[in-house]
Amino acid sequence: MRELSTGAVSEIAVVGAHCDDIAIGMGGTLLSLCADNAGLRVHALVLSGGGTEREAEERAALDAFCRGASLNVTVLNLPDGRAPAHWEAVKMALHDFRQTCDPAIVFGPQRHDAHQDHRLLAELVPTEFRDHINLGYEILKWETDTPQPNVFVPLAFGVAEEKARLLCKYYQSQVMHDWFDEEAFLGLTRLRGVQCRSRHAEAFTAEKISLRLGGC
Repeated sequence: MRELSTGAVSEIAVVGAHCDDIAIGMGGTLLSLCADNAGLRVHALVLSGGGTEREAEERAALDAFCRGASLNVTVLNLPDGRAPAHWEAVKMALHDFRQTCDPAIVFGPQRHDAHQDHRLLAELVPTEFRDHINLGYEILKWETDTPQPNVFVPLAFGVAEEKARLLCKYYQSQVMHDWFDEEAFLGLTRLRGVQCRSRHAEAFTAEKISLRLGGC
């Protein structure tokens, strides 16, 4: 499989509808980016969970996933499961967030996610980050909405295991779910690794990419 490289990355934006979405969808990629790009600036926006134990979990988890990075986290308190009813608030939150950063890559949910909060966020992110690389991550959960990804990020040895460990360590409010365990997270990264000739990987869907063929 031919690899394309973005080169050095100095700033990224990550958005999630709920606390833990970002870490589930791209925790391994965060670990890798922060390890490989000294001084990386990470801007995170989460729509719900503000003022609850979920926010405390999210901040602690993202600190662990973004070791060595300059991290800015905003957690709002929109109602969980009701994002479409708060379309204007979500749109304004993204608009305000866009004014605070100029990332090389924006990571958010993928458009065909079965959860309405994830899906709305996926639809609105490209309307604010119009000239950026927008990559949609997949969120492992009960619904059978696993996408057919077209972008893969291979994970170096041990990164997938570290992601799974950190998820179970920091999101204690979620370990009650029968799907929230290290075995499930490693199963998905192993599958994505098979699909890109790597031991483990995370996968994304690309919104739109302009590709220069040949030349300098």
